[in-house]
Amino acid sequence: MSTAASQPLDQAKLHEFVMRAVGEMGAAMNAALIVIGDKLGLYKAMSGAGPMTSAELAKKTGTAERYVREWLASQAAGGFITYDAASGKYTLPPEQALALADETSPVFLPGFFEVVAACVKDEPKITEAFRSGKGVGWHEHDHGLFAGTERFFRPNYRAHLISEWIPALGDTEAKLKTGAKVADVGCGLGTSTILMAQAYPKSSFVGFDYHDGSIKMAREAAAKAGVGDRVKFEIAKAKDYPGKGFELVAFFDCLHDMGDPEGAAKHVKESMAPDGTWMIVEPFANDKLEDNLNPIGRVYYAASTMLCTPASLSQEVGLALGAQAGEGRLSKILKAAGFSRVRRAAETPFNIVLEARA
Repeated sequence: MSTAASQPLDQAKLHEFVMRAVGEMGAAMNAALIVIGDKLGLYKAMSGAGPMTSAELAKKTGTAERYVREWLASQAAGGFITYDAASGKYTLPPEQALALADETSPVFLPGFFEVVAACVKDEPKITEAFRSGKGVGWHEHDHGLFAGTERFFRPNYRAHLISEWIPALGDTEAKLKTGAKVADVGCGLGTSTILMAQAYPKSSFVGFDYHDGSIKMAREAAAKAGVGDRVKFEIAKAKDYPGKGFELVAFFDCLHDMGDPEGAAKHVKESMAPDGTWMIVEPFANDKLEDNLNPIGRVYYAASTMLCTPASLSQEVGLALGAQAGEGRLSKILKAAGFSRVRRAAETPFNIVLEARA
């Protein structure tokens, strides 16, 4: 058996890879520092405040200066903030502030790093799953995953759902404006359901999720948003949620997580009105693996290894599509379930939106 040591080495390539790995080290450690900066309000305190010293930021946030000083140095080394040596002050540029401090921004990122932190905590479970081949259910993960996922997806849904995705679904928007019955399956903490309810006050909405903790938080969020009279949240699985005659059924970033997506698709068809629409929002992916070997595909494959594939393998059938299933494979599943018309209605760099009709 040959070993790496016995093979001829290109020293330049080795150096290039090691330096790339060093960058990975910094990025991996910085994930925790981003979570800390978000939790303690450090980014928010710097946003729009101009140059600040570590002492000024610590006083403004009620934190210990020595920790803040080291945190600022790390953020400056990574290009997250800038440092002026002459004044000894740090600045959060407006572009970074949009991504790190503004929760209404479509590019707000800290939620994803909460997901990363949860994945690191759950590494022992996934390592054991590699050995056993068994799944790890969504509900079995660190609780930080649930809030982090909602915070990560929320800006994207706010930016695109009402303004782009629903208008792309033919006559669906008109139905929602006059009053339609809508099911949001795999609703998680209810962000997508609530956004639709706020935009279409004449329609009624019910969100379904098998995770009781998420449903509890979704109900609280609906009450806080003032739409509790038109939105219900119920504990149910995608293959047996109750109700008939839905004019719109929505699946947001969850079909690929299901053990039996074809079984879920058949149930959707049975629950829809004859002229109803099924909107399936999925992670953006090309159909061939080699076409997904890019920064976005890398994030999705990593998340899929830690979250999506284990979730599917924990359920019946366990098809394990993964987060990069692609439109071609998804369409085959939908058509096998009885949907005759499937098309890509919209897309973003991070999502594809499929429309399926009977």
